[in-house]
Amino acid sequence: MNIELEKKELIKLLSETNDESIIASIKSIFKKEKKDFWDELTEEQQHMINESEAQYERGEYVSFDEFIKPHL
Repeated sequence: MNIELEKKELIKLLSETNDESIIASIKSIFKKEKKDFWDELTEEQQHMINESEAQYERGEYVSFDEFIKPHL
């Protein structure tokens, strides 16, 4: 299968159609393909990230240099 040829044929077909349902279907395929990593995380992972952001906003963090000092 020549992917470039296939894309050109699809572009041609799309440009020639006035069928709104075909255009809507193609749009929905592309929207489904765009995955948001957030939706693939577990609730526990999302909670941990949200809590980390809240801690950062409250100033509850240390710099990397401070963190690494005891480990040197």
